[in-house]
Amino acid sequence: MALDIITTIDETRRRLDEARSDGLRVGFVPTMGFLHDGHASLMRAAAGDNDVVMASIFVNPLQFAEEEDLDDYPRDLEADAVLAEESGVDILCVPDVEEMYPGGPVLTTVSVEEISSRWEGATRPTHFAGVATVVTKLFNIAGPSRAYFGEKDFQQLAVIRRMVADLSIPVEVIGCPIVREQDGLAMSSRNSYLDPEQRAAAPVLRRALGAGLAAIDHGATDPVAVVRVMTGFIKEEPLVELDYAAAVDAATLETPDQLTGEIRLMIAAQVGRPRLIDNVGATITPTS
Repeated sequence: MALDIITTIDETRRRLDEARSDGLRVGFVPTMGFLHDGHASLMRAAAGDNDVVMASIFVNPLQFAEEEDLDDYPRDLEADAVLAEESGVDILCVPDVEEMYPGGPVLTTVSVEEISSRWEGATRPTHFAGVATVVTKLFNIAGPSRAYFGEKDFQQLAVIRRMVADLSIPVEVIGCPIVREQDGLAMSSRNSYLDPEQRAAAPVLRRALGAGLAAIDHGATDPVAVVRVMTGFIKEEPLVELDYAAAVDAATLETPDQLTGEIRLMIAAQVGRPRLIDNVGATITPTS
């Protein structure tokens, strides 16, 4: 099936409702465009699990603070359409701001308390309300479906999962593994902002996470000690300014007294213009 590019909500909804009425399963991959292999991995997963795949491209103004890069966010619809079609997408929904928010300033927002207040939420206090609002709207457009998100934005994934559970939204949220460059840097559209020196420095985030995992493998269960190891790695790289490093419970994103069970190491740093995030998971089995 050739890729169809649709710009309206009504037509997207009609096509997906028609597919479901024919007994077909719908997969959905929401994106902000400037697609890379990480997005392609989500689209391929959706194509493997479902009969019809819809991806959306919408640079959502609600999740950008005034000083952030909304106007300069990279865009390349022609290349995005090629990658989407090659990755198994059937429908590419590309609404503009007026189509998504026809009434002007948005008066209704969705906020997921507690889980969105720390880490990324502490640095970007309006971000997750913008994400939750637009994803709720996109889920209402897509209808009952499976939705695919990358684990690179792990806190975002946790926020969306809680939102879907709290609001009984008929969407199954599926997290997919981080896709990395050969040197370990997590793929991100914002990597295009890095100059050559910054690009060479950026993989220190993944190395710092690896050092935290190594400390855990050697028996460390004190989150403060694990964070200290990760922080030390970042401080050795002068082009990288650490925002936070954290060792948290994977479900609540809270810092426990001792690391046990499913945990997540998370890191965020400024590398020149872009702010980059990364994370890795681990399972710590309590010793008797």
